[in-house]
Amino acid sequence: MKIYYVYILECSDGTFYTGVTNNLDRRLSEHNQGLNKKGYTYSRRPLAMKKSFDFNNIIDAIDFEKQIKRWSHGKKLALINEDWDSIKILSLSRQARNDNISQPS
Repeated sequence: MKIYYVYILECSDGTFYTGVTNNLDRRLSEHNQGLNKKGYTYSRRPLAMKKSFDFNNIIDAIDFEKQIKRWSHGKKLALINEDWDSIKILSLSRQARNDNISQPS
């Protein structure tokens, strides 16, 4: 059975990059080599692997990657640190902001 990984890299500018692969070592090396000059990580090298998650199904991995990509820097940091309480608080805070925006004036 093939394993897929959703990974979070920390860029040299402190931002995070999230991706999906079936080979973590190869993918980190590709990012650090700068193979894609138009890619987000090219000008933000060197990169460090901060967290990865294993999946048996590529669809589940891609769905989780897309979810994380929508998250704030703080929420990604909480995920890296496995700070589940902060993730919950940050999720509730975002929901409250969205509720306030969608309420008619």
